[in-house]
Amino acid sequence: MNKKITYCGLNCQTCDAYLATIHNDQKLKEATAKKWARLNQAPILPQHIHCEDCRMPGAKTIFCETMCEIRKCAIKKEVSTCGHCSNLETCRTIESILKHNPSIIKNLKQ
Repeated sequence: MNKKITYCGLNCQTCDAYLATIHNDQKLKEATAKKWARLNQAPILPQHIHCEDCRMPGAKTIFCETMCEIRKCAIKKEVSTCGHCSNLETCRTIESILKHNPSIIKNLKQ
């Protein structure tokens, strides 16, 4: 499987929001919204689950579009992923996602 790696190192092709969007899967949008609302303790609704890749033009979840500090930083620094940033190992912005998902460092270093 080819990987579509986000700024933070997640693989879009294994992301429920991306999969629900490209397959127009309403049930997956509903399940993802429920899961993400619980995980983030935020009011996330199925209509918020719409993403075509945070690095490309097109739809993004409301979080990725307007609130993701990692995406904002990568765009500002003009890097294609955090793996291309010289501060990756000491970065406080990406620190929490690496802590909760340490396998993404492999995606970022490829």
